Amino acid sequence: MSLNTIYEFYQTMEREDAMISFKGDITADLLNSVLLIIESKLVALEKSTKTRKKVYNVLVECLQNLYHHNYGIDALREEKRSDIVLPNSSILIISNPKNHYEIKTGNFVSIQKAKEIEKKLEKINNLDKPQLREFYKTVLNEGKISCKGTAGLGLIDIARKSGNKLEYSFLSINENYSFFCLNVKIN
Repeated sequence: MSLNTIYEFYQTMEREDAMISFKGDITADLLNSVLLIIESKLVALEKSTKTRKKVYNVLVECLQNLYHHNYGIDALREEKRSDIVLPNSSILIISNPKNHYEIKTGNFVSIQKAKEIEKKLEKINNLDKPQLREFYKTVLNEGKISCKGTAGLGLIDIARKSGNKLEYSFLSINENYSFFCLNVKIN
């Protein structure tokens, strides 16, 4: 990265009102560190306790999704393809533009998993608040725990706590993998 590129990156972060950004492998230690940093920043920046709690709770869910669901990253690294630059696996950006907060995440997923996630996100975004609450209860009561120890409630909980539709995209990397981008707005 050239020195000019560093300044351009800085300017972009300023324009986006970024509070914190991270690129790399999501570890348990990183989760704790990011949560501590954001908690202190929120206390300093946000007067509303309710908003602070919403941002913090959504961040916890987003970080857990990155931690538990970075599908197939080891397999992608094993491919050792020259057309894919993959030094680390995830990205996280937390910003405070104008009158809301945004939590942006990105991580690699298999094409199959991308289809499943997109189907779930479409369903979540098509539900109103009461329907979303019922969907949450239904998934919770089904009690299906994945091999990673999760019940599939994360995206539902993110939508419920943020109170907004979830913005997302899947960028094709190759025939086996996509990069899943999620943007959560919190008022």
